[in-house]
Amino acid sequence: MHDTPSLPRLHWDDGRQAHQALWRSEAGVPAPEQVVLADDRLSADEAYALASAGTALLWQGDFQNARALLQALGRRVDAAEARPGKGGTALAAFERHRQAQGRRARVLGMLLLPFEAGHSIPLRRAPDVKQACEEAYGPATEAYVASLRELLGLIGAHEWRKAGVPIEAVKGRIHAHHGVFSPIRGEYIDLVAQAPLPGGRRAFDIGTGTGVLAAVLARRGIKDVVATDLSPRALACARDNIERLGLSTRVKLVEADLFPPGKASLIVCNPPWVPAQPTSPLEHAVYDPDSRMLRGFLIGLAEHLHEGGEGWLILSDLAEHLGLRPREALLGWIADAGLTVLGKLDIAPRHPKAQDASDALHEARSRELTSLWRLGVSAERVAQ
Repeated sequence: MHDTPSLPRLHWDDGRQAHQALWRSEAGVPAPEQVVLADDRLSADEAYALASAGTALLWQGDFQNARALLQALGRRVDAAEARPGKGGTALAAFERHRQAQGRRARVLGMLLLPFEAGHSIPLRRAPDVKQACEEAYGPATEAYVASLRELLGLIGAHEWRKAGVPIEAVKGRIHAHHGVFSPIRGEYIDLVAQAPLPGGRRAFDIGTGTGVLAAVLARRGIKDVVATDLSPRALACARDNIERLGLSTRVKLVEADLFPPGKASLIVCNPPWVPAQPTSPLEHAVYDPDSRMLRGFLIGLAEHLHEGGEGWLILSDLAEHLGLRPREALLGWIADAGLTVLGKLDIAPRHPKAQDASDALHEARSRELTSLWRLGVSAERVAQ
């Protein structure tokens, strides 16, 4: 998040001399090797041909015209992806969907903007983006280049962070920082707010993110909640939200890969739901390669539960409908970890894509359920 010698550099030539600047990409995209200068004279078709071939366009014209060009590029990408090639299994549809997302990101990511030190954009009609950029990148003491697509994402994240998401179960708003997944899908929060609490005064929230579930548990009367995350950005976000809600005396934040030291009577985990490779920091909240976090939670749960305690696994079954993880695999992991299913609460999604028949994954999304699995230590494990 700060300028360091390790940041890569982008190189280009304006026809008179060579130039270079720091390259920034929150998604970890390498600096483009082919770069040409572009301005308002470039047509959308020319820009699309260059971007599709892997040539980046370093914009020198009007900022608002760059935004219009990005929208035109998006329409051309979408038109190309709408060609025949549909049908087949849900897994095939998911793979096509991810490929289309990747191609869209690659093409639109080729429209670049120059930034000066202090995050100012030296273009006509450019907005003041200093605060949005500082929240994601930290201070900028040197000029750099980033994609317009990424900048618009930073601006959107900044606006979401300012407004926050109202969550009835926490009696307030949750403000997601850039790179931390916002709790806009409220059904999983409702499950945690309504499930019967086991006895005990201590709970763990594994992979807390914004801190929303830790806050829900504290609001439900649990006196000692330990919330963990491996991401410093997520921990800073959770700390901000916990302090805003006045819950700092009840919620302790710990940097940890899954479990903190000790045991608890209730351990809650809402891992990423889809076993696939993320392509950006934000996607780590959605995609869990090889179900690493899910399996890690199950494997470590029994040794961290007090006697009679419960582990709450909050998980969508979308991966099952996509053919990415069968229900039998999940049940097998639960049994192999010395756990037993005490009960399960289900809720249907309320997000717009669940009813959008034009969505590429509509068939799977229309059948999706989000579940809270109540897990306990099996009798066989206890007897060991």
